[in-house]
Amino acid sequence: MSFFGKPGLAALAATAFLAANGCLPSDSGGLDEEKEPHYVLGKSRVNAMDYAGAVEAFAESLEANPRSAAAHFQLAMLFDQKESDPAAAIYHYQQYLRLSPKADNAEVIRQRIYSCKQQLAADVLPLPSAPAAQKQLEELAEKNHQLQDEVDKWRSYYAAQQAAPKSQPPAAPGGSPTPDDVSAAPTLTQPGAAVPVARTPAPKPARPRAHTVAAGETLAAIARKAGVSLAALQAANPGIAPKKLHVGQVVNLPQ
Repeated sequence: MSFFGKPGLAALAATAFLAANGCLPSDSGGLDEEKEPHYVLGKSRVNAMDYAGAVEAFAESLEANPRSAAAHFQLAMLFDQKESDPAAAIYHYQQYLRLSPKADNAEVIRQRIYSCKQQLAADVLPLPSAPAAQKQLEELAEKNHQLQDEVDKWRSYYAAQQAAPKSQPPAAPGGSPTPDDVSAAPTLTQPGAAVPVARTPAPKPARPRAHTVAAGETLAAIARKAGVSLAALQAANPGIAPKKLHVGQVVNLPQ
């Protein structure tokens, strides 16, 4: 992110702008920090528009003097205006204010920190555009309206089904027949033809159930598995002694 015009004038314009607004360190300690060899190399690389090299030089200046507010300030400016790294810019601006709490440019630096935080939030949490968000809301509203219509239709159908006689159930929504419609439909026959009479099949006699005793099983366990009471199981097997069951023995299960 750059606030200036042609690249060839960027460094000079940045220096002039910050100097006019009181943004450059001006105390005597700052002057001593600016004499550090790596710091001087970093300034020369800024003038040559070698911003990556300048970042490296100012970082080495901090290694030589970790309390160099001037080096933090130069790194903050580079990350803010040249390298598009708002997180790093915020860190070095804050370190500069920590080391120079009474700096004349403190208020300007705080404004730059706030701007970097806004840029960082915009990069991390991009918000949808207003037209796109409005379109999504309209689509969701239309789908919700369609679903509500379907719910109302089925609610009316079931209410009418509850109130109508069993022989004439109402048609389902959309005209599709219900199972009741199919079962209640009359069968057409030719004149004079005998009406078929539905015959109910005779119930089949219930087959006795049996269970083959497995290892470790008792009558109580078999009763639980069969879903019958122990008394009913004993009544169905009067000749079996509960304590003399053996593997492979067949036990009758009550119906």
